[in-house]
Amino acid sequence: MMRLSPFFQLVLDPDAWSVAVLLAVWTRLYFIVEQVPTVRWLHFSVIAVGVQAMIGLLLGLYRSSVYEGVVLDDEVFCGPSMVFTNVINPRAAVERKDEFRPTHVRRGASLGANCTVICGVTIGTFAFVGAGSVVTRDVPDHALVTGVPARLRGWMCSCGEKLPQGDAPVCRRCARRYRMNGAVIAPA
Repeated sequence: MMRLSPFFQLVLDPDAWSVAVLLAVWTRLYFIVEQVPTVRWLHFSVIAVGVQAMIGLLLGLYRSSVYEGVVLDDEVFCGPSMVFTNVINPRAAVERKDEFRPTHVRRGASLGANCTVICGVTIGTFAFVGAGSVVTRDVPDHALVTGVPARLRGWMCSCGEKLPQGDAPVCRRCARRYRMNGAVIAPA
C-alpha cells in the first residue's frame, strides 16, 4: 500500500482541479509507477484523488474518482466512470468534511463501470461489483453483487471466474476449491 506523498497533498487539492492539475497528477503518478519495480501495470485516466485517499499497487483506475476516506488495497480494479461518495447527505451550501465516512476496498476486488459505492462500506477481497450497481452496504469476500441496490447474486473465484453453486464449489478455470461457511464463502 502506498500513501500519497506531501507533494500530492499539495497538488491534489479537490478545490483546485483543472486540466493542468490533472495532467500534472497523471504525469507524476506515471513517473512514480516507473520508479516502483513491483508495479506490473497502472492506468490513470482523468481521475480525482483526495488528499487522504490511500491507493495500493497494481491498480486499474479508469476515469474514476477516489475521494478522501477511500482506501484501495493492492490489485483493485475500478472500472470506467465508477464513483465513490464520502458523505451520506451532501449539500452544496453545508460543509460536511467532518462527516466523511471511510470506505475500504480490499485486495483484488473489481468494481464495474458506472457503479456507485456509498461511503462507509467495505468491499471484500476478490469481490465483484457489476456495472451500474449501487453498493449501499458491506460486500463479503468473493461475493458477486449487482443491481440497485446491489444484492448478492453469486460468488467469484480469485481468478475472476464465477463459481458454480453448491456447498463446495470448484472453479472451472483454475480448479481452486471453496467451501461455504454459513452465509459466506472461503477458500478450502
